[in-house]
Amino acid sequence: MIKLLSTDFDGTVVDHFGAPPVSPEFLVALAWLRKRGVFWAVNTGRELAHILEGLGQFASPVEPDFILTAEREVFHRSPDGKWQDYGDWNARCAAAHDVLFSQASSLLTDIEEFLRVHVKAHPIYEGTRLIGLATETDEEMDRVCEFLERERRRVPGFQFMRNTVYVRFCHEAYSKGTALGELGRLVGIGPEGIFAAGDHYNDLPMLDGTHARWVACPENSVEAVKSTVLRAGGYVAQSRCSFGVLEALRFFGALDGLH
Repeated sequence: MIKLLSTDFDGTVVDHFGAPPVSPEFLVALAWLRKRGVFWAVNTGRELAHILEGLGQFASPVEPDFILTAEREVFHRSPDGKWQDYGDWNARCAAAHDVLFSQASSLLTDIEEFLRVHVKAHPIYEGTRLIGLATETDEEMDRVCEFLERERRRVPGFQFMRNTVYVRFCHEAYSKGTALGELGRLVGIGPEGIFAAGDHYNDLPMLDGTHARWVACPENSVEAVKSTVLRAGGYVAQSRCSFGVLEALRFFGALDGLH
């Protein structure tokens, strides 16, 4: 039985080119599931302020119980309604990344040089720390990812998460998948009770069957996501974004009884 939904936001719940951007039937189904005790977590690459802005823009009548941000952090609501860290996961995550980036200084220097010489890319900094980059085309990002995949092994634990033409550098122990696993631990729900849906490369860690038994992706997903979902025994929808997530929930029987 599905007890927790973990959905990516952009391209999975929200279709920024669609009219409507979110399926009204999906929102009805989400409200129906919530009334039956099913939790909803938005699992996104956005930072907390940015995802709260996004939720406000499409005026969801249903608010998530949890928000997993930046592909690694876990938040829940405090008694006063404010979003706050859930447990000590975020603190451990931040400490691990501080160590990782201190160990990766020479690699990061080489990444900057590669960007300067070989592709048209825009480094992204947090203070003086190079934390990611953006390219102008998917083809350039393909080249960057080939370079990163080859060079990242120089620093144990160094990983990167791609979403369209953006890449974020990260510790391999902290991802959408492991954050979902931690959330499941905190609420007492194992993988057998978790449904996950996503559409892009940074969603792969939560779609391989490790942290969620029930996995799915909409029709607009990249091929790597579709193949990962199929290998995990999941469902590849024929509809886009939230229409596809709704299709998957029906396929898995999560909406039996909803009329």
